[in-house]
Amino acid sequence: MLRVGITGGIGSGKTTVCRVFETLGVPVYYADAEAKKLYAQNDELKNRLAAVFGPAIISQGSVNTARLAEIAFASPENIAQINAIVHPYVFEHYEKWCSEHNNHPYTLKEAAILFESGSYKRVQKTIGVIAPESERISRVMLRDGCSKEEVIKRMARQMPQDVLALKCDFLIENDNQQSIVKQVLAVHRALLILAKDDVPFLQ
Repeated sequence: MLRVGITGGIGSGKTTVCRVFETLGVPVYYADAEAKKLYAQNDELKNRLAAVFGPAIISQGSVNTARLAEIAFASPENIAQINAIVHPYVFEHYEKWCSEHNNHPYTLKEAAILFESGSYKRVQKTIGVIAPESERISRVMLRDGCSKEEVIKRMARQMPQDVLALKCDFLIENDNQQSIVKQVLAVHRALLILAKDDVPFLQ
């Protein structure tokens, strides 16, 4: 089974693109959503976070994700520390998920920080979803009810889109002008061909 990562900055429309792939029968692993499940279900993970950031990080038996985000955004060091704790659990869960879906030609792993987390090493090809900055800002303001300034701050914490684009094997432009479906179909056909070959992992 070919493993494919899909990523993009905030407001790029990764989830929308993934939904199109799902209509084609492609299984998608949503890393952020699965991490949130682990925050509620994995006691070892909860205990490790509480040991580092205090018991207040746990609320009603689950990790308080709003509080965790506040801590993360307080400093790059905090982000690195949280990632060092959380990512191994997500990686382990992803490996199990892959073993359960290995009857498909390829699968997708959707992750906002695919490259920053090292997740790209666990996939063989990568897709980047990109969009104009103004469009991304508008989408997030509408979705989250936040200010333009707040969106810009959140974008500044992520990998610049032009840098991300250079790292990806495929790009899908979600600019409300080009057809997402046509772009996804083109990538899908290319991935089906690659899935027939022995595509090595990155080293």
